[in-house]
Amino acid sequence: MSEINDKITGKIIFITIALAMGSFLNTLNASIVNVSLTHIAGDFGMAPSKSTWIITSYAAAEAIVLPLIGWLTLQFGTVKQYIWSTILFAVASLFCGMSFSLSTLVAARILQGVVGASMIPLSQTLIMKIFPKEKRGIGIAIWTMTLILGPILGPVIGGAITDVASWRWCFYLSVPLCLLSSGVIYYMFKKDYAGEKFTKIKADIVGILLLISGVGSLQVFLEQGTDLDWFASSSIVILAIASFISLVILGIWEWHHENPVINVRLFLNKNFTIGVFSLLIASVAFFMTAVILPFWLQNVMGYTSFISGKTTATLGLPILFLSPIIGKYTDKIDNRYIAITGFIIFALVSFFTANYSLDVTSSYVSYTRALSGIGLAFFFVALNNVSLGSVKPVEIVAAAGIYNFMRNLGNSIGSSLFTPLWNHYRAYHHEVLASHIHTGNPNFLPLINSVPGSIQAKLVVINGLITKEAATMGVNDVLLISGFIILALVPFILLADKVIDSTQGGH
Repeated sequence: MSEINDKITGKIIFITIALAMGSFLNTLNASIVNVSLTHIAGDFGMAPSKSTWIITSYAAAEAIVLPLIGWLTLQFGTVKQYIWSTILFAVASLFCGMSFSLSTLVAARILQGVVGASMIPLSQTLIMKIFPKEKRGIGIAIWTMTLILGPILGPVIGGAITDVASWRWCFYLSVPLCLLSSGVIYYMFKKDYAGEKFTKIKADIVGILLLISGVGSLQVFLEQGTDLDWFASSSIVILAIASFISLVILGIWEWHHENPVINVRLFLNKNFTIGVFSLLIASVAFFMTAVILPFWLQNVMGYTSFISGKTTATLGLPILFLSPIIGKYTDKIDNRYIAITGFIIFALVSFFTANYSLDVTSSYVSYTRALSGIGLAFFFVALNNVSLGSVKPVEIVAAAGIYNFMRNLGNSIGSSLFTPLWNHYRAYHHEVLASHIHTGNPNFLPLINSVPGSIQAKLVVINGLITKEAATMGVNDVLLISGFIILALVPFILLADKVIDSTQGGH
């Protein structure tokens, strides 16, 4: 498969499915156990709060390795590294399922994150390699579709598996599928695999250590900040300082190093820089809504984890159907305008849906999430082309690693931001609503008389209603904020140069 054909063949489609499966499994594993944490905590006999390290360990390990992908690929080769990463990911998933304590599960999750980090950027690179230039947008659209569907479907699949079997099967599920993906890629790329020889490159030990310190501290800071009450915790303060100092020194060190582990000079490319920072900000806004809605449905509306996941999973339907269609036009229409279309749709839907109430139906929530998915399909496909379209072919793998690191970082920031924002706004609304509960309010007496029981019991019921209403109003505020964040990207993306052919810059 070294050669690139002029048309899309059955073989290309087959390879694309295998590669897309790899990226899907990687993103799926980031969220599939989120709804199973209480079950895992119960099995291991520990406090539920400690189980969050199962998520943090995976995210931190993957975040550290992603910027190193370009450097690693120069030594091992793209095909060989993808195949072995996928095989080792299957082994790590098996270890996760067989874990007998929190420490063994966290160790297995770290291994999962380290070996699996290559799967997404290398599947992206190989898809760009096998598709004809004028059809490359379709391949990237399919890849993008599976990338977004992973975190959306993760809680649904995880909830269903945990309900009918055990949380361990959330990990066992990946084993045969990873082996299938690696087997297909090996069969289709035999010549490439045989031709890729190990090339030893002198390791930039200082750069690697700074990366581990900077990115590792940043990821733990984002994942654990809410639980530790942010800067009220000395641990969080230390992590923030360590991350900032390490990353600043890393940037300076890598800029002047002869063989850097991270190609920071990629940020001299205007389109790449604008594209990846747009992706970072868009991911923040998207993940704020992706996390807060299931949380609200479960904790305020009383949905089960599976039902809440199923209700919000409609977000993936437009992505599933629209991504390949949008991909057909990325080589004909300026990708900046495709991204802007997505930004505006997502923002308008966020504004439109910021009217949830305690009477909202699950079908209405599903409908509004599907509308948001339309915007996602447009801007995630286009941002890939804006970011990588002008990157030289020899730098694509390194650029893809940074691209996916920024996406992961945005997801982590969005996930960590929603809690303090929601807490702030629901506290504000609770205070405002509670201020109306007094005898001077003509609506107070009819309300309190409609509630059975003693005065104390009546006030408890009314406070419960106020708490739920305030929480719902807080969700609406977070939706509004996410809409404004996305809308701010419209003028920013126009600073990039025109992008029509997704391959033009690098060729």
